[in-house]
Amino acid sequence: MSDVTYRTMFDEATLVRLRGTATVLTDDAGGPLLVQSFDGAVDLRQVEVLVTGWGVPRIDAEVLGRLDHLRAIVHAAGSVKAFLDAAVWDAGVQVSTAADANSVPVAEFTLATVVLACKRFSRHVAAYRETGDKRSFGEERLPHGTHGITIGVVGASRIGRRVMDLLGVLDVSVLVSDPFLAEDEARQLGATLVELPDLLRRSDVVTLHAPAIPETHHLLDDRMLAMMRDGTVLINTARGSLVDTAALEPHVASGRLDAYLDVTEPEPLPADSPLFRMPNVVLTPHIAGSMGNEVLRMGATAVDEVERLAQGHPLRYPVRASELTRIA
Repeated sequence: MSDVTYRTMFDEATLVRLRGTATVLTDDAGGPLLVQSFDGAVDLRQVEVLVTGWGVPRIDAEVLGRLDHLRAIVHAAGSVKAFLDAAVWDAGVQVSTAADANSVPVAEFTLATVVLACKRFSRHVAAYRETGDKRSFGEERLPHGTHGITIGVVGASRIGRRVMDLLGVLDVSVLVSDPFLAEDEARQLGATLVELPDLLRRSDVVTLHAPAIPETHHLLDDRMLAMMRDGTVLINTARGSLVDTAALEPHVASGRLDAYLDVTEPEPLPADSPLFRMPNVVLTPHIAGSMGNEVLRMGATAVDEVERLAQGHPLRYPVRASELTRIA
């Protein structure tokens, strides 16, 4: 990882724990050995655990051939699919991720968005900014507030589950759609398991938490979006590819749907995208995930995992090869 990533992810207290648990390799200047490329002449033969972060170079069979004693890769961020080759699991190397830590701010952001969106926040802001008249918003026909509404959660992922837990503070009913979730498990999460079309037809808010895999590409296309009732709020803090942007545009342009999108396809949208100019659409630049001091939680989680390895305990957040086809 880069020096910037290192300093962002690990505060001194966390580094003290790491140094007390493992021998941290150093560079010629005495600082931690930060590898940004495996193409160089860095000797990695004695490495047992690699702690990785954003921007890590790809680890494949050739790289593994230089890591004679590698036992585990501990990723201090979210998804590992982009940089780990299947050869890692084939070699018996354990893999861990801090995706659970990253799910905390995403779920918090989603809950905040649910509350704001149900107040028709973006419409009120746009009307008030334009007129300066606090009574200028004339669409009282739209439902306002969260009391008694139905929220549909698409995907019982780490984030989806955490969102369902946070929704417990609201007076709402929760539906969930996930092909890998059982009915009794959904009940334990405080939700009712339904098929996606049923969820779309019944929900006042639809919030997306499914992974970006081939099966979920354009999960919400024009046909699915048309199933949503007038006035429904769509929230996407997952991946932009879940929503067909071109199909969404007419549904929000007509005022039929409101959309709060932290991710889009493409990302970023072109500057002339009509979505930027719609009062019922809020676009944020992929900020739901860990930022600022939130990133330290991921670094601390990674060091927790290193401590578990050193103590002979199983990883708390393992990534298994069998899960790769259905996780982010």
